[in-house]
Amino acid sequence: MRSRDLMSWMWGDALSLLEQAERLHCQFFRAGPTRMPCLEPPIDVVESEEAMIVYVALPGVPAAAIVVAFEPGGVTVTGERRVPASSSAHIHRIEIPYGRFERHIPLPLHVLEPAPPELRDGCLVLTFRKAREVPR
Repeated sequence: MRSRDLMSWMWGDALSLLEQAERLHCQFFRAGPTRMPCLEPPIDVVESEEAMIVYVALPGVPAAAIVVAFEPGGVTVTGERRVPASSSAHIHRIEIPYGRFERHIPLPLHVLEPAPPELRDGCLVLTFRKAREVPR
């Protein structure tokens, strides 16, 4: 392979990696008008006749690093996922997003009764039992 072909190939790979990094940045980070950019973890919301269950994907985040705030308009989950490497480690690849995270989940809490949050299999599980009677 000629050196010009090698440079072309390396430059193409570098540009591809930069585009991928930009896509990941846009996908996982958002900036509010007065807030610092932060990761917005993905969620699943599942409803049954008896309950509503919210799964927040937080792999590698210890329970002590998670804050769950119940608000009139829903639930907000905040915390931080720290890089698992020490400062002297040589990192070969970072694909999992790290840093501060925040996710607001709008829910009608006036008709839901929250159970204590659980951390299971890398997901924060928020269970809300449906109230039998609607408060007035």
